[in-house]
Amino acid sequence: MKYKVILFDADETLFDFKKSEKEAFKNTMIEFGFDYDEEYHFGTYKEINTAIWKELEENLITQAELKIERFKRLKDKLGVNFDENKFADSYIKHLGNGSFLLDGAAELVEDLSHKYILSIITNGLTSVQERRIKKSIISKYFKDIVISEEVGISKPNPEIFDHAINNLGDFSKSEILMIGDSLSSDIKGGINYNIDTCWFNPNNIENKTKLCPTYEISDFKGIRDLLLN
Repeated sequence: MKYKVILFDADETLFDFKKSEKEAFKNTMIEFGFDYDEEYHFGTYKEINTAIWKELEENLITQAELKIERFKRLKDKLGVNFDENKFADSYIKHLGNGSFLLDGAAELVEDLSHKYILSIITNGLTSVQERRIKKSIISKYFKDIVISEEVGISKPNPEIFDHAINNLGDFSKSEILMIGDSLSSDIKGGINYNIDTCWFNPNNIENKTKLCPTYEISDFKGIRDLLLN
């Protein structure tokens, strides 16, 4: 295999962010005294949060604004009253405490670390990802972990990839592979940086974009077959 460096996305590629997010939101709502209804409350939040992270990818909002704005929008949508700043702080606290790996992720990363230089590039908030990722059991296998808020650049901006590679050493772009679940940030970002990409697509979502990943793989076995066999 020609690759020397594997860049991983974190959430929904190695980490079960959906579980972390759901638990954190529930705990925050209960902390603020709401009679929590997951389908209604979390469903409303997910719709708002998905839209606002898209705005971040399109440079329509900053990461600092996102942290508070999503809960301001939630408050307005639900027609309730709470301090969005305090709500955001509580949510971040609970989210940072939820570090759940996808099944098989730890074994995959450990095996890959014997053959490749590994790094993580994640669009996320520093206070959350510091605890969830840098203190996880797999962090020791990564030479570097790049968090978008920390460096002030988000995927799919190619500059965050440049930053990540500069931290690792001197490599040609043909020696680098980006693996991630998001077409709009991971795959588009890798293509923008002119490196090969692997779309991790466990739910077999139809690609309705014009983006063409180098590989499309639906499970960790596929990644093993590509990189270890």
